[in-house]
Amino acid sequence: MDERAFYVLAYDIADDRRRLKIARLMESLGERVQESVFEAYLTPRELERLLKRVERVLVVEEDSLRIYRLCGGCKGTIRTLGRARLTPPPGAIIV
Repeated sequence: MDERAFYVLAYDIADDRRRLKIARLMESLGERVQESVFEAYLTPRELERLLKRVERVLVVEEDSLRIYRLCGGCKGTIRTLGRARLTPPPGAIIV
């Protein structure tokens, strides 16, 4: 079984219709943490499937998607302020 990695995905989509489609794709696999920023725990296969779906919508001359994979050590250095909270791994129980 493929191991999940923690990703931060951020997009800048020029067109409202494309932006909505991309947002729905991201929401299907991750958690929205800002208007156009998502956090997700993905396997390599899930990431590739997501990227193929995004490529069908995204216009490379107008839009952008950034994908940051964070290692366990890097993830441990994330700092948040205000209401922000780090997305828990799948299956984690928050009390």
